[in-house]
Amino acid sequence: MLGDNASLRGTHAQFHITRQKERDFIMDVRAAVAIAAGKPLEITTVQLDGPREGEVMVEIKATGVCHTDEFTLSGADPEGLFPAILGHEGAGIVVDVGPGVTSVKKGDHVIPLYTPECRQCPSCLSRKTNLCTAIRATQGQGLMPDGTSRFSIGGKPIHHYMGTSTFANYTVLPEIAVAKIREDAPFDKVCYIGCGVTTGIGAVINTAKVEPGAKAIVFGLGGIGLNVLQGLRLAGADMIIGVDLNNDRKAWGERFGMTHFVNPKEIGKDLVPYLVDMTKSGADQIGGADYTFDCTGNVTVMRQALEACHRGWGQSVVIGVAPAGAEIATRPFQLVTGRTWKGTAFGGARGRTDVPKIVDWYMQGKIQIDPMITHVMPLDDINKAFDLMHKGESIRSVVTF
Repeated sequence: MLGDNASLRGTHAQFHITRQKERDFIMDVRAAVAIAAGKPLEITTVQLDGPREGEVMVEIKATGVCHTDEFTLSGADPEGLFPAILGHEGAGIVVDVGPGVTSVKKGDHVIPLYTPECRQCPSCLSRKTNLCTAIRATQGQGLMPDGTSRFSIGGKPIHHYMGTSTFANYTVLPEIAVAKIREDAPFDKVCYIGCGVTTGIGAVINTAKVEPGAKAIVFGLGGIGLNVLQGLRLAGADMIIGVDLNNDRKAWGERFGMTHFVNPKEIGKDLVPYLVDMTKSGADQIGGADYTFDCTGNVTVMRQALEACHRGWGQSVVIGVAPAGAEIATRPFQLVTGRTWKGTAFGGARGRTDVPKIVDWYMQGKIQIDPMITHVMPLDDINKAFDLMHKGESIRSVVTF
């Protein structure tokens, strides 16, 4: 077990600070540490260096527990590193900034971004993608842009995770990896915009560009799938089919805009022909959806999603993350005859630009978040969030500090 020092909680925490250099310091923070793949997170006190040039320190007020965190903790993530402080779906307050930081200041409310937006790299300047490459190399190594870690315990470094590490009550991030948001937005709700909400809604709005009247199928009605549903409703889709093996998800889907529900175990025939028949109407007896979305990470389902698309123009968007080494397959004829297979990360959203807008949508009542936050708990209970996820009993668990 890791050593456990005095707990630090909230804005009024008693910091243990040691001066290192003129501008650097170390403080004790409370964190859930992933020691090794397949093991529960260990709640302990770790050390956090202060922000260096171009970096900000954020007091995390709330963080969601996402399937991607579980994916890494399970050992299935080919880029998974240990020990690490996981978490990438947070919200909090800037408490310190390093030299050269201009876009945020102390007291600003922010959402950490695992997909940054530097606005200067070739990818950002292309306007063709949201996949900023400014800090990708070091982020994938669990390090800050200067090649070092801000987290440690007993003098030994702990890896960052996805550039965010929100399973700690304080974290340090690059300035380009925080989105400034309005101060009246509740942390325990808008933290979900840091991944799940933006990924699902953005896949519809940014990646697929769904138009009013479209027919769509969503495979997998977990947190991402439900946000795809409400993105489709927002876009004005007409027929919205949800596919899931859990009948309990039917009521959830209907709450977020689903018009039809299919459980593949209960239809008595192959899923793809069944869905194609469902989508036939009027003069169009070819069938198939205009848009399909895979939110499962299952490569067999990804193929089904593509083949349930309409001949000639159907688009299938892959959102779910597959296990290491998994490959997708289909007959080339499916693509030759006009179907398009594409993927999306963070819903195609440019974090610093788009995340504040999505927060506004929530505050204006255009999208729902509250019903999806099914469980709220303190950091000490974070492993319960993973248990609830494994049992299929939660949509999203949120840890508050």
